[in-house]
Amino acid sequence: MDYQARRQVQAQHTRRAILEAAVTLSRQRGFAKVTIRDICQTAGVTTGAFYHHFASKEDLLNQGFNSLDAYLEEALNGMADRSPMERLEALLRLYAQYMEELGWETTALYYGRRLADPEAASMSPNRYTLRAMGECLDSLAKAGILSPSFSPQWTADFFFRHFRGTVIDWILHRGGYPLWPKLRQDYELFQGAFRS
Repeated sequence: MDYQARRQVQAQHTRRAILEAAVTLSRQRGFAKVTIRDICQTAGVTTGAFYHHFASKEDLLNQGFNSLDAYLEEALNGMADRSPMERLEALLRLYAQYMEELGWETTALYYGRRLADPEAASMSPNRYTLRAMGECLDSLAKAGILSPSFSPQWTADFFFRHFRGTVIDWILHRGGYPLWPKLRQDYELFQGAFRS
């Protein structure tokens, strides 16, 4: 591996260590009570390394949710041989698990910042999470399982709007119930509604 490739791998490792430290500390104390110094200490990096990757703690929060895509992509890579229904359910289960690991307070801060940002898009079609869901639904449509009344793209968008709403309800209940059983219950209801 050449020098440039080693530097790139090291930068990815440092970024991931910072994100993981922030998530761990946020679960323990709440994001608002965690300092950049705490994050750097836990990650084993300098504050200079932190600022190389993130402009601020708020930037870390916003970019931290982009790691949801990487987390899901890594987890779903080993499921290519599974049925679209199994992959779709795994996607939702892992989504719920990710949110619960972040904790309701950190998730609430993220959504609060998104609401305050006039430039925030609802869901970029370039995001892995939306693409993966769309691919599963497209496979179901081609197999004749998804009702032709609903396009795969519309259904993926609908699922995201609904399941994001469930996460917001979970936040409003201060994480007072396990998220995955609630999402699974809704998903099972939708399975019947969207089938041919």
